[in-house]
Amino acid sequence: MTVDTTTLPFDKEYINDYSSKNNEPNWLTELRTSALEKLVDLPLPKADKTRIAKWNFTGFDTHSVVSDKYASVDELPESVRSLIETGEDVENNLYVQRDQTPAYSIMSDELKQQGVVFTDIYTAVKEHEDLVKKYYMNGVKIDEHKLAALHAAYMNGGVFVYVPKNVEVKTPLQAVFIHEQEKATLFNHVIVVADDNSSVTYVENYVSNRSASEGVVNIVTEVFANTNARVSFGAVDNLGKDVTAYVNRRGVAGRDAKIEWALGLMNDGNTVSENTTNLIGDGSFGDTKTVVVGTGDQTQNFTTKVVHFGKHSEGYILKHGVMKDNATSIFNGIGKIEHGATKSNAEQESRVLMLSEKARGDANPILLIEEDDVTAGHAASVGRVDPIQLYYMMSRGVSRTEAERLIIHGFLAPVVEQLPIESVKEQLSKVIERKIK
Repeated sequence: MTVDTTTLPFDKEYINDYSSKNNEPNWLTELRTSALEKLVDLPLPKADKTRIAKWNFTGFDTHSVVSDKYASVDELPESVRSLIETGEDVENNLYVQRDQTPAYSIMSDELKQQGVVFTDIYTAVKEHEDLVKKYYMNGVKIDEHKLAALHAAYMNGGVFVYVPKNVEVKTPLQAVFIHEQEKATLFNHVIVVADDNSSVTYVENYVSNRSASEGVVNIVTEVFANTNARVSFGAVDNLGKDVTAYVNRRGVAGRDAKIEWALGLMNDGNTVSENTTNLIGDGSFGDTKTVVVGTGDQTQNFTTKVVHFGKHSEGYILKHGVMKDNATSIFNGIGKIEHGATKSNAEQESRVLMLSEKARGDANPILLIEEDDVTAGHAASVGRVDPIQLYYMMSRGVSRTEAERLIIHGFLAPVVEQLPIESVKEQLSKVIERKIK
């Protein structure tokens, strides 16, 4: 079932009832219903060279389910516990969500005393309404396209993070989102705000802990780094092969602010992903490092974009992807320098390695420059495993399977090793190992 050809599974009356049951404020209810009305006439996002019109973005008959909560970290499934960084400080700053249920949450007393907010989206709406209203669907607009509006209408989970001015959060905040029940769908919304002169590292994992069944996941993340703030955002997405995923991660950087993305996009199903960093302030900085492994028959489309508005802004994109079996992936890298963003620097590199005859990967670097006094550059390559390199390793007694494994790790290492978050490195390495066996 597709967005264009199928009646939406839940109507305005349902949305109003759902919002009422969650005691949502009027502005949020009105935003939901407005998005529902607009999405009918909005186009799908432009996924260059990928036909997504018939993908299943609305084929679900259950919008919200209730799952059991966890009393402690020890009750978490082993697949989830293995994702959590060890150490008392880290374990004291953790949020776990089972489908739509906030299942476990803890934050250190020190961060609470500093005014840091790290809680589920519904609690945040009730207890920090003004903050949520200021940032919710601000980076990503409801009228951008059909899937953004769909998300705004059906949002049913997520996290809100706020770091007050002049506060440095020294240990990572971690969230784990478990896609578990067979009928559950997930419209997850994450907001991370670092106010002036503050800093935070936030790490999230999406995991499917369920039997094979068709599912829909629609994720929107909005990251705001205000004046002279820094946000390091790490994610490892690992959803199942029968899950159709739309992921939109958006960053807004103010004057002298930094947003660093470390993304391991490891879903096993069809995925369309947008990652945009808007460098609004003078001296702002954005760096996106992405690793992708495609397997089976999946089709994926990844667009990474950095838009320069501020003077002396710097934007970097680095992506390495490996395709095997019949997997197909498109890598779009866009560096855009707006008029007036003088002395800015936009650089990008995308490289794709294909391991089989039927695997396909395309790297499309795009530079859109509307200012003269700037620096910009790009590099892109698509190719197959070097047969000479493979032959050399096999002639030294290494099996073909092991040789390919070592080549893949060597190909991805330049990106993995540069990821600024240690826990993301470790988690990503484990997922890569599983996918290339």
